[in-house]
Amino acid sequence: MISAYTGTQVRTAEKPLLGAGAGAVLMQRAAHGLANAVVRELRADGRRIYGSSVTVLTGKGNNGGDGLFAAAMLARRGMRTTAVLTAGSAHPDALAAFKAAGGRVQHLDDANIEELAVATAGDAVVIDAILGTGARGGLNGPAAELVAALQELHPALVVACDVPSGVDADTGEVHWPVLTARLTVTFGGAKAGLLADPGEGCSGRVHVVQIGIEDHLPSPALRRLTVDDLAKLLPLPGRRAQKYTRGVVGVVAGSARYTGAAALSVQAASVSGPGMVRYLGPETVARQVLARTPEVIWEPDEPGRVQAWLLGPGLDGPDQLQRAKDALQAAYDGGQPAVVDAGALELLPERCPPNWILTPHAGELTSLLGRSEVRVTRDDVESRTLHFVRLAAEHTGAVVLLKGATTLIASPSGPVFTQSEGSPWLSTAGSGDVLGGILGALAASYAASGLDDDGPFAGLGIGPEERWAAVAAVGASIHGMAGNAASGDGPTTAAAVAREVPGIFRVIHGYVST
Repeated sequence: MISAYTGTQVRTAEKPLLGAGAGAVLMQRAAHGLANAVVRELRADGRRIYGSSVTVLTGKGNNGGDGLFAAAMLARRGMRTTAVLTAGSAHPDALAAFKAAGGRVQHLDDANIEELAVATAGDAVVIDAILGTGARGGLNGPAAELVAALQELHPALVVACDVPSGVDADTGEVHWPVLTARLTVTFGGAKAGLLADPGEGCSGRVHVVQIGIEDHLPSPALRRLTVDDLAKLLPLPGRRAQKYTRGVVGVVAGSARYTGAAALSVQAASVSGPGMVRYLGPETVARQVLARTPEVIWEPDEPGRVQAWLLGPGLDGPDQLQRAKDALQAAYDGGQPAVVDAGALELLPERCPPNWILTPHAGELTSLLGRSEVRVTRDDVESRTLHFVRLAAEHTGAVVLLKGATTLIASPSGPVFTQSEGSPWLSTAGSGDVLGGILGALAASYAASGLDDDGPFAGLGIGPEERWAAVAAVGASIHGMAGNAASGDGPTTAAAVAREVPGIFRVIHGYVST
């Protein structure tokens, strides 16, 4: 599992170590990790180290010191190194070490912004070490103009030191301009802002360098499940399993106008591990559903036994809305998990149970928050995703899964999961219906098998109050992986994504056997 922390958490973890000279030791470890990461990236590109050029954009704080010490190490390996001092001064010991290694120093001012931007963009590597985790707000003055110019010039390789300058390490909020990194080398632990949009979109791959403070870090602010975690968490049927012990999911989805939503969500649910899927809807839609997934049970009126619900994809018309209302009430009264999407989000009670999973996109989240008189726009949500998904979970009482390039899943108890396996090609009509089907099936499977205190969730340190958020994270991860498999770096469809789900289960279960 990847754990992410706020900048404050990391700085607090450093304090027990900061005896005489300890701060310098931590900086040297960080710089060594940064320099090695730059070397590995250049070699992966087929570039030589000796004779290649690197420019470090340097602020006046410790982040700039990390960058300067790293550049000094690179200079000693034969790289041609330049430091652009963006604040007039720099960390004195690091600057002295950089000069002693033969580094060249340039002072940024109003007159040389364009000249330095063009020269820097032509280098093999640009290291962004202007602002660190303690910074609030973004760049200004000549530094902002230089970064904006570089962003337009697209340097070949940008490596951010700890966080890209202008990305809030705690929230992922971006204060433009920001120089988009291919790689962010961060120290002690990943920062929460690197795993939440829009910050993740500016950070590239994230590489964590251990510097000796890891045992002093508190509970993480964000967590990301890996494939190894999924292999531990994904339910496997036992030898004597039968359909009811594997879980039965009821689906209220689709309408005469949106028959495809029902077909996709039911198909995705049926291939995601439950023992049975029951579909509730009109006969005209049921015919389409059964033609695609004949093993589904059509329930025109009262459903049989159900252990979890999926409600909302393509919901339209008074009859289907009433079915969804009845199912929500049944889930509420019976303490059953429910995945609530799209049209059913408008049917929620004032306070939801903690085992319900709401799946809005940014626009739907604004409406969801508006029910609690929190007035925000879609742009607000997209610029502060972590803040608003937490707020929505707090106000609704449910797990809230905010769909996007990075999917954030907030538990009403506080913990947040973040998954980002998907491809941009996954942003296609019906993709959310497939996600809903996967989540509904998993909810039924876990409801049938239980989320025992001594089970695999406990083994990963996931407490009882956050396990339904973890279930949603498992579903988001499977959805993203299936999307990648379906697209192969090209266009795909939601139906193709659904067809890939069983293969993703096999890949994940393969980790169990190894």
